[in-house]
Amino acid sequence: MTIPKIISVDDHVIEPASVWQDRLPARYREAGPRLERRTARVEWVEKGKSKLVEDGGPGTCEVDVWIYEGRTHPMVRGGAHCGFADEDALAPVTYDRILPGAYIQSERLAALDTNHTDASLSFPTFPRFCGQTFLEGSDKDLALLCVRAYNDWMVDEWCAGEGYGRLIPLTIIPLWDAELAAAEVRRCADKGSHAVCFSEQPVALGLPSIYSGQWDPLWVACQETETVVNMHIGSSSKMPITSPDAPWEVMMTLNAENSIHAFCDWIMSGLLHRFPTLRIALSEGQVGWMPFFLARMDDMWEKSDSFDHLKQKLPEPPSHYMIGRIWGCVFNDLVGVRNRDQVGMSQIMFETDFPHADSTYPHSRQVAEKIIADAGLDEREAWMLLRGNAIECYGLKRWGIAN
Repeated sequence: MTIPKIISVDDHVIEPASVWQDRLPARYREAGPRLERRTARVEWVEKGKSKLVEDGGPGTCEVDVWIYEGRTHPMVRGGAHCGFADEDALAPVTYDRILPGAYIQSERLAALDTNHTDASLSFPTFPRFCGQTFLEGSDKDLALLCVRAYNDWMVDEWCAGEGYGRLIPLTIIPLWDAELAAAEVRRCADKGSHAVCFSEQPVALGLPSIYSGQWDPLWVACQETETVVNMHIGSSSKMPITSPDAPWEVMMTLNAENSIHAFCDWIMSGLLHRFPTLRIALSEGQVGWMPFFLARMDDMWEKSDSFDHLKQKLPEPPSHYMIGRIWGCVFNDLVGVRNRDQVGMSQIMFETDFPHADSTYPHSRQVAEKIIADAGLDEREAWMLLRGNAIECYGLKRWGIAN
């Protein structure tokens, strides 16, 4: 079987130092995101949360640090682990110690070629997976300018020129205001972006739940502009962990739990009934768990007259809202691909997760070949997994990607 070129629906970009300093008004550049090289060490307060320590103690080295409104955000190896798998994912690093393809467009395109990859969508790094960094900013006028600056860079620079049609725009929103978020979705759609980041669990960020109705202006805008809502694991600024002293590998094993929460919320909320053409994508959560939770939700729907009368807002069984509406993605989920008929073969996409620790780069073709062979996919199914479903989900014909 000829293995089709991959369209990766979940990669990451390390933003160049110029993104905000070149685009913010002069009066905001000191407070806005800027990059400094420090001599320091990174100390982990808890899993997923670190602080910069400049006391000259053991482990001190050069580290590149983003500074925003006086707060420091050090770069660590895990954000760009490709090519350095033998190094500690929690260690501080500088830009000249990561693969250039993490932040230079020409190098990223070369990395795609090396990795049998045709096109790629990249989530942000400094803004975090759905722009939480700017949600936490105290000056919301500056934060809004930062969101717009990132999106302008994403569409006009990262995904433009030689990157057009290979680097697909994925933008962020001002999470603190649904009306502003809707306006930004429309602005970005006019510029050519039809994919937006959102949180898998906004309540964890101190925001309204998706049951509240307060996000409706955003969903209206996404539906009208054919913009896909993308929820990456960790976009709630938390990851599942059983206890503070459990190893990192426990958290990494359980990270699909975040996608499970979003999956159940979006279906049970009735949003996919109320917005009948809205599409969502769950990033880096794999799909092997989906058949069980679809069956469980259908069972609870049948019994809902004894609970919250779910049928009043969800007229069809939950599984009805899967096909053509919800996409998941895999990078090594053989269980999910083997159960493709229960998930929905049309709803499974492929990712390489470049340049993170879980990335299959530069062996994504070999990984895909093994999954295809071990799951017994035919040629049509292999094409759907590696590119066809992504073309359908994101409307990639806009960029000339038709097959």
